[in-house]
Amino acid sequence: MTATEARPVISSQDSSPPPVGRPRSVLSFRNRLSRWDLKLSPYLYISPFFIMFAIVGLFPIAFTAVISLQEWDLVRNSGTFVGLEQYVWILNDPKFWTALRNTFSIFVLSSVPQLILALFIAAMLDRNIRAKTFWRMSVLLPFVMAPVAVALIFSNMFGDNHGLVNNVLSDLGISPIPWHKDPFWSHIAIATMVNFRWTGYNALILLAAMQAVPREYYEAATVDGANAFRQFISITLPSLRPTLIFVIITSTIGGLQIFDEPRMFDNTGEGGAAQQWLTITLYLYNIGWGEFNFGRAAALAWILFAIILAIGLINLFITRRLVRDEGGRGEIVRRRRKGAQR
Repeated sequence: MTATEARPVISSQDSSPPPVGRPRSVLSFRNRLSRWDLKLSPYLYISPFFIMFAIVGLFPIAFTAVISLQEWDLVRNSGTFVGLEQYVWILNDPKFWTALRNTFSIFVLSSVPQLILALFIAAMLDRNIRAKTFWRMSVLLPFVMAPVAVALIFSNMFGDNHGLVNNVLSDLGISPIPWHKDPFWSHIAIATMVNFRWTGYNALILLAAMQAVPREYYEAATVDGANAFRQFISITLPSLRPTLIFVIITSTIGGLQIFDEPRMFDNTGEGGAAQQWLTITLYLYNIGWGEFNFGRAAALAWILFAIILAIGLINLFITRRLVRDEGGRGEIVRRRRKGAQR
């Protein structure tokens, strides 16, 4: 057979060049719908929160900023532009500075003991005690109580004439304390209400952080001869630094917005005859719904927002200074490695 006869015969159909790359597949409607569902579903699930927040949160905040620059007429639902006049009036009012001083006084008297008690309770609940679930639920009971009920009960307990506390002091031979007349003692009484409600809540937050600390650290400290107090100072507190900063920031924001306790401390709700316990939020309420001057009330609300923002930035600066290396856990690990090398 010759070479010509052995050559294969190529038909005209096989003369087309081979395809380059994969052919583009056409997605069906169901596949396209599944792809769009995968991309859009997460945003659709979280969109109700952002929509509601824009309606009941962002819009009132922006509208309050507009009202603060006007002399607002509630009847006509309109106002006259006055610029920063409302802010100037608030800053020149002596009641504002009295309310600001009272607010910071109550905040300090409530936050510092509250943090110490919350740490102590969390440390006790972190130990192997009987009925741990019962005690953990018990410390949360004051938090779920209605703030008005707590304020009414404690305002009667701290009554000047027939209060439970003064009756006990009289039985012990101690002169009664003017809880509703002296500014300092009224701040103590209101701070006690705040501590009663929020100590258990903060204790559970700190307890959750304590539970996250690896038990190996405590076992190694026990082998080294450290007692419980030394372990708390050297292991627990450094590990709680991020959580402590969170508790301090939230307590600061809540303490500067305290309203229920001073409002219900007496029958008038005016912050005392001489504004002994008048707070900023109570002062704002009296301007808005007492005098129906919503322009000044809105300006005061923005001043309070600026104060909270400034203190929040200070806390953030302190946080960056304190929170280093995951609350000190890295330092403990490095010490253990150095001891093992020796």
